[in-house]
This record gives sequence, structure tokens and C-alpha cells, in this order.
Amino acid sequence: MKSFAAIDFETANEERTSVCSVGVVIVRDGDIVDSFYSLIRPEPEYYRYHNMMVHGITYDDTVNAPIFPQVWKKIKPLIEGLPLVAHNKSFDENCLKACFRMYQLDYPDYEFHCTLKQARSKIKGLPDYKLNTVSAYCGFVLENHHHALADAEACARIGISLFYS
Repeated sequence: MKSFAAIDFETANEERTSVCSVGVVIVRDGDIVDSFYSLIRPEPEYYRYHNMMVHGITYDDTVNAPIFPQVWKKIKPLIEGLPLVAHNKSFDENCLKACFRMYQLDYPDYEFHCTLKQARSKIKGLPDYKLNTVSAYCGFVLENHHHALADAEACARIGISLFYS
């Protein structure tokens, strides 16, 4: 897989529809060529303490942010024709599907691949397979973990490393 879009969501609470930020990194022919980041006003619009401690995003950060459909209109042309890649894809894929359902959008059945699954099958002996651990193994130091764009870039770097090996 030479071209793909790495995607990462952060959520405000336990609901998968509560995406409060998204990062997307576009890889074409093995090179990062574009990226996108946005805060999103979550639905439901409340923040759990644990989530805020993980990513640092608060209600005040997103109270005037666009809602998911407005953000997705900007992402859709960037990812057109590309498979999506996420680290622990079940979380990000479920967030995406939940948001499409909530806003009654037609889900285009995106093709998803998982760098976590790839890492577990191709890399042996790591202490864990967390995003920061795997990205460091692949030569990328993730300095701003749980910022959606930083995490999407780490996922893209892992994808470039693992999908080409």
C-alpha cells in the first residue's frame, strides 16, 4: 500500500460521537504530502475529566468549533480514493461511523487498515504496541502524544515503515 490517509480522533467523553478533534495525514507513494487538523464541537457536548487529562482539549476550546459534518466536508476531498489507516483502527473507525450515523450522513464504507495489528504481526519483542512505542521503533519520536495531528503523523510514519517492509 503506497498511498493512504492516516487518521486519528480524540473524544470528549465515552461516546464515540463525541469527537473533539481530528488529524489526517495524506501519504502518496510513500511520502507525506498533506495534512489536516481541526477541533470539532462534540456531540454530546460535555467533557469527562479523564479525556481532558489525556488530550488537553476542553469545552472552551471547542464551544465555537465547527460540527462534524462541516469538518468532514474539508476532509472528504483530501482522502478521496485512499484507504484509511489508524493505530487501533476499531476506535477511530467506530468514531467515524458513529458520527456519520448521528448526523444521518451516508457512510461511504471506507477501507480501513490497522497499524497496531500490523505492528503486532511484523515487530516482535516490543514492551508494548502503543502508538508512541511503535512509532519510536519505526524511527519517529512522537512528542505531542494525543494531539490528533501528531498521532496521525505517527500512524502515517508507522504505515510507511510497515506497509513497505
